[in-house]
Amino acid sequence: MIACDARCELYLPDKEYPASVRQLASPPPVLYVRGNVSVFNLPMLAIIGSRRASPYGLALAEMAAKIAAESGVAVVSGGARGCDQAAGRSALSAGGKHVMVLGTGADVAYPSSVRPLIERTLKGGGAVVSIEPWGTPPMRWAFPKRNRVIAALSSAVLVTEAGLPSGTFSTAEAAEELGREVLAVPGSFFSPESRGSNYLIANGACCISDEEALEVAISRIFGTLRFERGGSAGVPGLDSQSKRVLDMLVANPMRLEDIALALRMGGSECMQLMGELEVAGAVERLVDGRFSPSKTALHALTHLGHNG
Repeated sequence: MIACDARCELYLPDKEYPASVRQLASPPPVLYVRGNVSVFNLPMLAIIGSRRASPYGLALAEMAAKIAAESGVAVVSGGARGCDQAAGRSALSAGGKHVMVLGTGADVAYPSSVRPLIERTLKGGGAVVSIEPWGTPPMRWAFPKRNRVIAALSSAVLVTEAGLPSGTFSTAEAAEELGREVLAVPGSFFSPESRGSNYLIANGACCISDEEALEVAISRIFGTLRFERGGSAGVPGLDSQSKRVLDMLVANPMRLEDIALALRMGGSECMQLMGELEVAGAVERLVDGRFSPSKTALHALTHLGHNG
């Protein structure tokens, strides 16, 4: 076992070089690694998705990473903003391992928001990997190249949320070429953030429709069982009308006027209701003005099976 909190280089002939990466048609001759390379011997699931993720996408990435960690499966991500970073943080919080494959040098934190996650990944016994030499700054052409390594390291790739077009597709395509399974979570017909995920499902990706479906897929692919289910906490303090609003927003984020119309409420009354839900942390407003359930609410509704 080689532990390299600072730096190490794995060459193609080295026994520590991941066998799964050797399966690429043109495997990179060198992997630049920080961390503990023994993590490459663990079963791995790549969890990827949109950089401009909605609360729905972030909640999915967090839930999926938690399930993977509790199933003894390491999580691989690209460290990008949005779903990738959410998955990495969640895996580590659940006591799992995280492997981050960067498009820069393994010693370069890009974007800068990834720096705390890099530190947590290394402290948690994971690894930060790159096929680019030390000190390489971000280059647009490097990111599709690193997506091949994300796919190769993993036995399966889960797409939590992706629009069209999306850089996520290069990872999914590489996974298919390698014979890895591609999993995808469906989203609303009306959500541009889910068009890519829905497209993958329409073209043969395994549809992950709920938490149980992901557990079953992980068990089938990795031959492991989740040792702990999430808690049963609900969304506290909500009346039946507020829960109806959340049910509507889970299906599709909505504008204030559409919510008022569905509830047959006046505009000012509806505005007050949504303000109260926002203060309670049950909903949040997206950049385009639509309301969406918050990550906390989405996690709670998942545990309740929407029966709360």
